[in-house]
Amino acid sequence: MTDELEQYVLAHIDPEPDSLYRLDRDTHVRLLYSRMCSGHLQGRLLKMMVRMIRPRRVLELGTFSGYSAQCMAEGLLDPDAHIHTIEIEDELEDFIREHLAESAWGSRVTLHIGDANEILPRLSEQFDLVFIDANKRQYVDYYNLVMPHVRPGGFIVADNTLWDGKVVDWGKKLDAQTAGIRAFNDLVAADPRVEVAMVPLRDGLTLIYKKSGLE
Repeated sequence: MTDELEQYVLAHIDPEPDSLYRLDRDTHVRLLYSRMCSGHLQGRLLKMMVRMIRPRRVLELGTFSGYSAQCMAEGLLDPDAHIHTIEIEDELEDFIREHLAESAWGSRVTLHIGDANEILPRLSEQFDLVFIDANKRQYVDYYNLVMPHVRPGGFIVADNTLWDGKVVDWGKKLDAQTAGIRAFNDLVAADPRVEVAMVPLRDGLTLIYKKSGLE
């Protein structure tokens, strides 16, 4: 998408709430790798998806600054709905908690710092929606980890699944992150338990529906 077209799109969707605007600004000023922040366009899409799916329990792998978690929390409709978000980098904890405290939706998000492999089994939850936006080398592992915790009829959304177009750089040496994304895409496409759609938004977004047996 060209910059001009992106500006046109942003002018024709809901604006960012002020707290998310401040979070996005602080992310770019205070954190390294600020490009990892979901941002206005993807954030509004995540909120809309939560509105459509109407989940009671949401899991996020890879909190980063907390922008995407807050967007999903904004979209929750059930008063008892809640989001669990897991971030392995403990140096981000203070930043994330600072902005959750300032957010109108912060109370609907529980932040866990540590390894998802250790934390997820302790949650004892079935999730209606899982958002994967963590280490690209481990996407296959994350998929296998969360699948038993997704209810039949639930959804997994995976970010960065086109990886700057590197997934089709067939003639170039394969780096570990691109290899991880390719392996994930191949695994999901061949998995008979799910239905899959891929959206070329930003860096690629894969939408995965876990079959319920009623299809």
